Amino acid sequence: MTSSLVVDRVTVEYTAGAPVLRDVSVAAAAGRMLAVTGPSGAGKSTLLRAMAGVLRPVTGAVAVDGRPLRDRDDAVSRRVVLIPQDNGLATILTASENVQVVLVANGFSPEDARRATAESLEQVGLSAQAGQLVEELSGGQQQRTAIARGLALSGAVLLADEITSELDAANRTKVLELLRAEADRGACVVLATHDLEAAAACDAELHLLDGAAELVRAYASAPVTASGS
Repeated sequence: MTSSLVVDRVTVEYTAGAPVLRDVSVAAAAGRMLAVTGPSGAGKSTLLRAMAGVLRPVTGAVAVDGRPLRDRDDAVSRRVVLIPQDNGLATILTASENVQVVLVANGFSPEDARRATAESLEQVGLSAQAGQLVEELSGGQQQRTAIARGLALSGAVLLADEITSELDAANRTKVLELLRAEADRGACVVLATHDLEAAAACDAELHLLDGAAELVRAYASAPVTASGS
């Protein structure tokens, strides 16, 4: 199953009258990777949270396959997966437990959850750390655990927020290859990043600055539009 994601003239505010994103539009295609770039504070995480249904736009809409997202629960039911910048892991659980509990909550049987957890941790090179508490893992290992959890969910839309920031060069390359594999299976992948090399590995790039958006690189053979004021 493949999905497209469209952000249509979205404005997001945390404080009334002080927009973090202003009139942003972009279309992200199934089977492709879209980079969202820009300096710290430009609104990258805010845009991904809006794409994930976590934040409700003041104006505009986010739609998956032509149907607007109502909220985060609606997004989850439509297989929109968010890998957050802060990883969102429970430190008192093991790496394996952090993945399994989310899979079971999303309808996996315990057996399928165990199998998918083992596979995803192996993909990110953490098989040996599966039984370790998250609080015992390094920052990079915690980040890879969060990535493994996101990959195991096999989302139709995969939103990854600065997920290579704690990784060394070898693991960054591995993670970008895994994101490409997700796109190759038909997922719509959006990567928020300040890493120019990670952005260059994507098929298109949307640059944010002061809440406004500019499409600096379009998909080679898929329609994408972006605008900002």
